[in-house]
Amino acid sequence: MADLRTTITEVVTGLGMLGFDDVETALLAAPDALLNVERSDYESLLRAWKERRHLDVFTAALMNGGAFLTARDGLRGRKPVVIEWKGAHRAPGDEVVPADLRIDHVYLVSCKYLSRIVVNASPHHLFDRLLAGGHGRRGPAWFGEVAPAEHETLYAAVRAALPTELDLPAAVDALDIQQRHDLGRRLREGWPSETLGHYEAMVTRVADASAQRWRAAIGTDAESMLWRLLRIGSAPYFVLGAAPTGFLRLRIATPWDWRRHFELRAFDVEPRAGGQPVVAWRAVVRERDTRTERNVDGHVEVRWSHGRFAGRPEAKVYLDTPHADVPGYFQLR
Repeated sequence: MADLRTTITEVVTGLGMLGFDDVETALLAAPDALLNVERSDYESLLRAWKERRHLDVFTAALMNGGAFLTARDGLRGRKPVVIEWKGAHRAPGDEVVPADLRIDHVYLVSCKYLSRIVVNASPHHLFDRLLAGGHGRRGPAWFGEVAPAEHETLYAAVRAALPTELDLPAAVDALDIQQRHDLGRRLREGWPSETLGHYEAMVTRVADASAQRWRAAIGTDAESMLWRLLRIGSAPYFVLGAAPTGFLRLRIATPWDWRRHFELRAFDVEPRAGGQPVVAWRAVVRERDTRTERNVDGHVEVRWSHGRFAGRPEAKVYLDTPHADVPGYFQLR
């Protein structure tokens, strides 16, 4: 089962699309039209509702589903025959659309509540492969590849600062899985003070090298890169959720739609100082009708996936511009 909050946002949104206007009634009904939801899922949700956990999320999800049911861009008042919930499993193919629900085999819906993360990929998949194609196998450890000297120096300093009974190997690449997990737990509260300078040097080098590789890979393909960052693909879909400013109810354009309305004027990436390697990105987009230009800003955080030295680094792509202000994200009508 997916984590509770995620399950609430997705399953209860589907229940709202079926016309339910009361959370408890919907959970007790467990309608057959909502597929892939187990009895245990409903029981967990009902228990959370009665214990008054995440009441705001339950309410917002039901309201979002109801809004999609009545929207002109959505179901226009026609209750679905079938809603398929993707659940916690990972998409088996090259899936650009981050769909959580599929309605009547046609409408694709992503549920996003207070999250600015649009993509979570390996650094190789983002900076080298530009998010094209399937996820594939993860490449070599990114920090050791783009900042080998700084990475090794940091590890040596950490090894020297920790008790010798940990019995860590001399080279970072010699760490086995258990040693990596143990080291990650040991460093959970922070770096030893004498290693901070080495960490900062590695952060700077990784950010610089990542930005350089990304620029080189993008070349003249910036428009496609922007579409992939914004999860704009060949199939239209909808985003239902919440943002700090209120409800999030959007129709996401396809590349064909996007080019009809917008023109990419510039796309830039640059390393940024921070507590971890960061690469900022900015797109300058012109509206074809008004000729006005708008900026779309975001950043990528490159960090270990399961604690310091514990797992391969991941690249989390954040959208810093509010969703409602992004070209190609149209308000649901």
